[in-house]
Amino acid sequence: MIKFVPTLFLILIVVFSCQTKEEPKEIAQYIKPIPVNPYEVEFEKLPKKYVAEKKQIVAQFYQDVIADDGFSGGFLVAQNGEIIYENYNGYINYKTKEEMTNETPIHLASISKVITAAVILQLVDEKLLDLDQKVTSLFPEFPHEAITIRMLLNHRSGLPHYSYFSENKNIWNSNKTLTNQIILDLLSTKGIPLEYKPNTRFAYCNTNYALLALVVEKITQLDFKTAVKKRVFEPLEMNSSFVLDFENQQELASLTYKSTWQKVPLDHLDAIYGDKNIYSTPRDLLKLDLALYSDAFISKTSKEEAFKGYSYEKKGVKNYGLGIRLNEFDNGTTVHYHNGWWHGNTTSYVSLKNEKVTIIALSNKYTKKVYQAKRLASLFGNYPFELD
Repeated sequence: MIKFVPTLFLILIVVFSCQTKEEPKEIAQYIKPIPVNPYEVEFEKLPKKYVAEKKQIVAQFYQDVIADDGFSGGFLVAQNGEIIYENYNGYINYKTKEEMTNETPIHLASISKVITAAVILQLVDEKLLDLDQKVTSLFPEFPHEAITIRMLLNHRSGLPHYSYFSENKNIWNSNKTLTNQIILDLLSTKGIPLEYKPNTRFAYCNTNYALLALVVEKITQLDFKTAVKKRVFEPLEMNSSFVLDFENQQELASLTYKSTWQKVPLDHLDAIYGDKNIYSTPRDLLKLDLALYSDAFISKTSKEEAFKGYSYEKKGVKNYGLGIRLNEFDNGTTVHYHNGWWHGNTTSYVSLKNEKVTIIALSNKYTKKVYQAKRLASLFGNYPFELD
């Protein structure tokens, strides 16, 4: 027994030594690599003193301008991807006093067009679509051969507003829910005239983006809700964002109010998407804005087409690109932005490309104050806005 014990001890040492050497290899097999966001862009870190100074001014602006009449919604200002200031106030549900949070999706109204245009530009980058492709190439029944995808994007198509012609009893019964497909059918069968010759001038028109949503569905063979989810929301981890499925998800729609807190109900136009009907948060929209600096999300070529103006028939600073508004100033600076208004929802998204600044104000209670958020541009660059 005296000789056996040392032998056994040595055997055990060898066994455990071998296990110790092999253990790191076995563990390594179960370690998943950290996923890399293909759209992530590195920005320079902002100095703490700079952030503190800007935060103080932005916070005061928010209190004095945005929130002085009972603001209900989310507000965010960021630079280089770093949030300088954000605030959430008001109620998701005024009756129950459920409070607004940074995860509360708010109807983006026409900011939805920014997302619709992004998906269209992705399809262009993938050679599945061409900006100057005629709409009739996708929908042969469409009666206006001269209209192209680009003209839908930059509101130079000449098409009339669906909210106007659908009120004509000879065209549509407004007691029935209008859909994107019905809009195309009405344009194709009811002899609805254009308001002007295509590509001769600018006229903002939601019909354009209702049709663009159908283009997305035609090319991707997915419903618009799923296409946007797979191409934008999931890759960018916009986890609080969605396209409303009017028939099956009305309970997901955050409540919207007049300025008096009187609830605004959904109506027969709320099933239409592409021009509106996307819900999101300031933080999610910041993720989208940052992705737009990545040539992997949308190519440099497509962004150059999107971020320039197309309508110069009239003098002035206002213009429109592909899914984005522009203020082009005489000093050479440009503000890219989009506002929205649907029912009680009023929204504003501002992107200062040179300074990498994002300004977002979303409200579910009617107020025009959100549109003043653009004035903060002068805090970050040579933009002719007054803060006071």
